[in-house]
Amino acid sequence: MKKGLIKISICLFVLSIVSRVAYAQPPAFKVIAFYSTNVENDHVDFAMDAMKFYAKMAAEKNFVFDTTANWDKLNDENLKNYQVVIWLNEFPHNQAQRSSFEKFMENGGGWLGFHVSGYNDKTTKWPWFVSFLGATFYNNNWPPLPAKMIVDDNTHPATLRLPKAYVAPINEWYGWKPNPRDNKDIKVLVTLDPANYPLGKKNLIREGDIPVVWTNTKYKMLYMNMGHGDKNFASEIQNKMFEDALMWAGTKK
Repeated sequence: MKKGLIKISICLFVLSIVSRVAYAQPPAFKVIAFYSTNVENDHVDFAMDAMKFYAKMAAEKNFVFDTTANWDKLNDENLKNYQVVIWLNEFPHNQAQRSSFEKFMENGGGWLGFHVSGYNDKTTKWPWFVSFLGATFYNNNWPPLPAKMIVDDNTHPATLRLPKAYVAPINEWYGWKPNPRDNKDIKVLVTLDPANYPLGKKNLIREGDIPVVWTNTKYKMLYMNMGHGDKNFASEIQNKMFEDALMWAGTKK
């Protein structure tokens, strides 16, 4: 009896040590998400939902997830603390922020961009980003609507768990010109199904090859056009991509 109690005590002691060691393990990687509150309400709604989603995931997957609405923290010194930067419906507003982001990406950092974070046009005047994204905003549908997706590539870690096709929740969808698919460095992962056309009521997307999710293979980056409103995390299928995209961005090449 005593021997049995001793064995149990030893086992419990060992388990407590293992538990402490596991709990004390350093985080797998560190993420900082930038957002703004002085933008369109639907974009703020998405940012808030995204921060809740990724904070919960961070606790489960053992990575650090920090957030800030102060874009001046997009600087060389602060970015040294992180492996991944996320833009939640926003983008840098001055040259200092842009330059720090360029250095971060050129040195192997990871990036996830959602919706408006990819917006650029003739007024943007940031040629590096246009090349980095591989596309320029052309048009959009309105009002926001759900849409059928075609998954072009199930071999990328971000889309590995997606089916060949699925219906994405309500979102405002962007068209691009030039088409990112025409860029030799761009790998398109998800595309709007042409069966959606005409898409919209006030603003119509009537035709065209419209990529929705893609990566520039020269960088550890992924752009996802999802991000308008509070329904984007309503799909368990699509959430797998949101999860896997961040895990991919946070892992070393």
